Amino acid sequence: MTVSLGEEIMLLSLDDTTGAAKGESAARWGVAAGMLLELVMAGRVTVKGGRVEVFDPTPTGDPLLDGRLDRLVRWVHGASSSRKVVDWLTREHVKGSQDVVDSLCARGLVTEERHRALGLFPVRRYPEADGSVERELRARLAAVVLHGAVPDARTSALVALVHATGMHPQTFPGLPKKQVAPRMAEISDGHWAGVSVREAIRNLQAAISTVTVVTVLSVVP
Repeated sequence: MTVSLGEEIMLLSLDDTTGAAKGESAARWGVAAGMLLELVMAGRVTVKGGRVEVFDPTPTGDPLLDGRLDRLVRWVHGASSSRKVVDWLTREHVKGSQDVVDSLCARGLVTEERHRALGLFPVRRYPEADGSVERELRARLAAVVLHGAVPDARTSALVALVHATGMHPQTFPGLPKKQVAPRMAEISDGHWAGVSVREAIRNLQAAISTVTVVTVLSVVP
């Protein structure tokens, strides 16, 4: 089963048993960035100079990606000037994450459970239903990060986003960050993709750094 970068990031964040998101804020930024990068790799979008533009609005045939592309087209065309990557991630990280979880449910990889916290507040959880895709994903990441295997382009892109969002604990639970971060940084900086994708990665990493700092500062009393 082929899953998108955004779906892979969400799978890494969800606790298999409880279905709760570990590092939910980081995962949401990663999912939004992952879906945008998918559109770059599909030749539909360009991300450079801190800006995002639609290069080709033609649907990809993937319902999840096409939903993002349609929203992006309407957002970009509704502006009088070019749009910032940071603004797209800020706009999209909540809605995009929910759409990704819904896609995982539709694929049968997780299941939705609803209950009320303290008997009052509605809560949704997404425990694992089929762990085969996540097991393959984690094995692939372990091979390139822990065992030095040569990553393919998609795995490298995923590593770059996970590293940028600080999702080291979710990706390699039980291992200290200092054990995995240097190799992840090496992969992130590698010349494994074309110029346009490398530039998009750098722009997304910078945007994630910006929104993460803003998020932290906004909650500091």
